[in-house]
Amino acid sequence: MTDNIYLPSIATVKEVRPETPDTSTFVVTFDDPEVSDSFTYRPGQFAELSIFGVGECPIGIASSPTWKDCVEFCVRAVGTVTNAIHDLEAGDKLGVRGPLGNGWPTGEIEGKDLLFIGGGIGLPPLRSLIQYVLDNRERYGEVQIVYGARSPQDLVYKEELKQWEERSDVDLAVTVDVGDETWDGPVGFVPPFLREINPSPKNRVAFTCGPPIMIRLVVEALEEMGYAYADIVTTLEMKMKCGVGKCGRCNIGDKYICRDGPVFTFEELRRIPGALEA
Repeated sequence: MTDNIYLPSIATVKEVRPETPDTSTFVVTFDDPEVSDSFTYRPGQFAELSIFGVGECPIGIASSPTWKDCVEFCVRAVGTVTNAIHDLEAGDKLGVRGPLGNGWPTGEIEGKDLLFIGGGIGLPPLRSLIQYVLDNRERYGEVQIVYGARSPQDLVYKEELKQWEERSDVDLAVTVDVGDETWDGPVGFVPPFLREINPSPKNRVAFTCGPPIMIRLVVEALEEMGYAYADIVTTLEMKMKCGVGKCGRCNIGDKYICRDGPVFTFEELRRIPGALEA
């Protein structure tokens, strides 16, 4: 990792894996071996990906730091930079600036049961922690994953979902808003689906990421189940820009999401005016 957080390191795209019609996973490696050796990060951190001559954008790191040979980013094509990233093929170059942000609380949750609640493209930031937990399985209690998307085609990590489903130490539940002829699983929105599952709050920490409306409704459901706000953790990646607290775009109250976050407990967010609308 470069010592200057304002300068990107050059990386090469090794693989592009389509996830949905508008979302792909980009597997990258750094060209400089020293950068590759020093690029250490925590689950939940993000990086600024840059296409030279186009711009840069903040993207959560979707891989686990236990994976030493590559870094993965799951990118939805929604704007100028992300569309340019989607034009990349294996062998192409891009810039990576980071890691940035605070990351998920891996140490504080050791010995706890863990509940992951993701919606759509909100699963990749959670996946970094999920894979870290699975690679250090003896440190953590039960692992429960609740995931939903608009349709079967909008589910990301389809092969990985199958692998998690086959594990005896993972409880996976997947739903879609609208099914089709390929889908024989549950149909419905994530918050009511979560209520049906009704996971106990005892010794459990909940992590959630997805569309803002889903997060708000998930938190309401968790509160009804008895979860404390301190045991509900989310990431606010959607509002960031520069990554270093200079542009002011991600300012909420006295916090900058990119510098003080993007990971916050809901106990913290309740104390920040306007944070829950971020």
